[in-house]
Amino acid sequence: MKILNASHPKTTSADTERPVPRWAVRIAYAIPWVLLPQCLWRLPFGLGFEMGMLDEAEMPAAWISLPYVLTLSVITEALGLLCLGLVRGWGEVAPAWLPFIGGKRLSPYAVIVAATLGGLAVTAFWAPVPLSWLGLLDEGVGFSNVGWRMLAQVCIAPGMLWGPMLLALTYAYWVRRCRPAADR
Repeated sequence: MKILNASHPKTTSADTERPVPRWAVRIAYAIPWVLLPQCLWRLPFGLGFEMGMLDEAEMPAAWISLPYVLTLSVITEALGLLCLGLVRGWGEVAPAWLPFIGGKRLSPYAVIVAATLGGLAVTAFWAPVPLSWLGLLDEGVGFSNVGWRMLAQVCIAPGMLWGPMLLALTYAYWVRRCRPAADR
């Protein structure tokens, strides 16, 4: 484990080859927290509770929807935690327990391409939501009252930051792993 780089008080090193900016570490650790409200908000749907949503279609049975909602929430949080690899050593060298690639150095460009595509995909997925909230697009779902709508917006809104946060982390990873030290 490396010791904090005393010459750069704005950087920290978390078992990485080169120091990681503190802002990047903070963003990486914030991502799972910004995803948590939407994961918790969707859990009641798995039990058949509609959270004030007005929908013509009948909700699926709990034995179908609960595993789906739980799996979706777990995968969302797991992907959020995977973003930590952009500021940790296991984002540079694959953990030994992984089959085939364990212990091997990861190509920075493979990580950068995957993270960039993920960040762009998440950003594109969430882009229409604020437009629908402003009435510029059809929201597609109604709520029984303004309280339920506000709860949905408060729980979903932080997750919309995931894409831009991931893209910022990817940039910091690129600077750290691909640019020569003289250019940084």
